[in-house]
Amino acid sequence: MTLHLPDAHGALRAYEPRTEPLALTPGTPFTSRTVFSAAHVVADPYADTTPDSPAAVDWDATLAFRRHLWAHGLGVAEAMDTAQRGMGLDWAGAAELIRRSAAEARAAGGRIACGVGTDQLPGAPATLAEVRTAYEEQLAVVEESGAQAILMASRALAATARGPEDYLEVYGHLLRQAAEPVILHWLGPMFDPALEGYWGSSDLDAATDTFLDVIAAHPDKVDGIKVSLLDARREIDLRRRLPKGVRCYTGDDFNYPELIAGDDQGFSHALLGIFDPLGPLAAEAVRVLDTGNTDGFRALLDPTVDLSRHLFQPPTRFYKTGVVFLAWLAGHQSHFAMVGGLQSARSLPHLARAYELADRLGLFPDPKLAEDRMRTLLHLYGVTP
Repeated sequence: MTLHLPDAHGALRAYEPRTEPLALTPGTPFTSRTVFSAAHVVADPYADTTPDSPAAVDWDATLAFRRHLWAHGLGVAEAMDTAQRGMGLDWAGAAELIRRSAAEARAAGGRIACGVGTDQLPGAPATLAEVRTAYEEQLAVVEESGAQAILMASRALAATARGPEDYLEVYGHLLRQAAEPVILHWLGPMFDPALEGYWGSSDLDAATDTFLDVIAAHPDKVDGIKVSLLDARREIDLRRRLPKGVRCYTGDDFNYPELIAGDDQGFSHALLGIFDPLGPLAAEAVRVLDTGNTDGFRALLDPTVDLSRHLFQPPTRFYKTGVVFLAWLAGHQSHFAMVGGLQSARSLPHLARAYELADRLGLFPDPKLAEDRMRTLLHLYGVTP
């Protein structure tokens, strides 16, 4: 049956949903790339909460989604931006998420890396010593869980640091302490405006030099870097300057196919929020790439970029709403509630377009279920045929 989907101008357009999904099944582990999907959390829809309450998480559904990603060969990047760190999920909730997911990873034989930040600090300005202590507390939780650590960008450090030397001091201290090599995460201000000027400068060339100085001082403690600047040229230039053995994990949700495919001078691995909704399709594409078939990889993944660019359009930080919306349509959860009430952060026309793009790609295991749920949402908003 035809759906009538609203556009940004208030007009309705007819759309004929597809009837068959892509045939995507679990497969063998990847051999050519290391690939993580940053994973969302599923809210408890029955919890009596407000947007500023501590997050109430549906742990069963949240962990089931991680098993879905592991089944397709993807690693899970846990307690990251996609899991609404700092946008509904506080440190207490993140710590519980890390412990539960790491235990689940051990049981499932899945790969997991977890975010280490400073979000337990109060809103008041912190000292560098307090920033270090906060990072240390979270690093200990991740290491005790048995997961790999991802040192995330810190709002508190961005607010406190006087210049590049403070970043060198804090990160150097943490890397010396880390038991195993970590992933360093550079999250751009398009994802979090509070991170403007990270690494001590708003000049990205100068910031890049400081970032590389941190890595060069401790290359044995850096497994890789995750770059989320939505600038393919800058990422390519940066990965070519990395010390031998340090990986580049693309976090570029606009240009990931070309960055993962690479060129004659190298390639990026992946740690991406868009691989939450794209998980099985992304896994299939990487397995094709494992055979050396770059054209086949691009043929599968290039058509997904329109959906990704739509979900991550400004304000980019609200992409989580589209990610969870698609998880609901795909049947990975029974509702479209989010921690912090973030289901309200995108408009009906935005969600309608996300449904259309995802449906055209065949992402929904049960297209009829997705259609019925989209129809329910349209009715809720007063859209009638």
